[in-house]
Amino acid sequence: MSGESVLVVDDEPQIQRVLRPSLTASGYEVIEAATGREALAAVSANSPDLIILDLGLPDMDGKEVLRKLRIITRTPVIVLSARDRESEKIAALDLGADDYVEKPFAMGELLARMRTALRHSQDTATSESERVVANGLVVNLYKRSVAKNGAPVKLTPKEFELLAFLARHAGRPLTQREILKAVWGPAHQNDSQYLRVFIGQLRAKIEENPATPTIIVTEPGVGYRFIEFE
Repeated sequence: MSGESVLVVDDEPQIQRVLRPSLTASGYEVIEAATGREALAAVSANSPDLIILDLGLPDMDGKEVLRKLRIITRTPVIVLSARDRESEKIAALDLGADDYVEKPFAMGELLARMRTALRHSQDTATSESERVVANGLVVNLYKRSVAKNGAPVKLTPKEFELLAFLARHAGRPLTQREILKAVWGPAHQNDSQYLRVFIGQLRAKIEENPATPTIIVTEPGVGYRFIEFE
């Protein structure tokens, strides 16, 4: 028996009726969500080990849910969808999906793909943490909380998404286009001035001296780097 928890995001009751008993019988704890907003809330509240995500949700496209998930978590995501176009698969994988299974599906194949995704996740989990620490700043990616020298830091939802994306890739230089595309979507990937405004707002809240930042540093001609250290 596996003991891992699986978040199933699908608004079709028949899919939930099929998946819950099969996954439970295989040893998984099943968490259910029928909308994108429910899914994002469930990830923050439960930190599942794996997510099964349908693309056709009632409140937002599943690819948008996937984009938002990848800002706050590296939990493996298997897309389960009736959309069989190659472009949909490529888009989902480009956004960070670990695998793609078409409806209708064979339960045995889905379980095998889940085991593979979990195995890959466990290979890297030992070196990762839900907390990122930088010069007195503590970013808890799963609890969506931020503290500076022990005091809570109040951020807007978009400010947190931006900080979480930077922190998740701590130590790596990120291009402005990469950040804009991940946090605001492809339509805003050239809005560099917009990004500079938000970076300034973040620095004002988390840096000891915003004029000489030591946490979110500028990479000239590239973008920004989050400097992580104890």
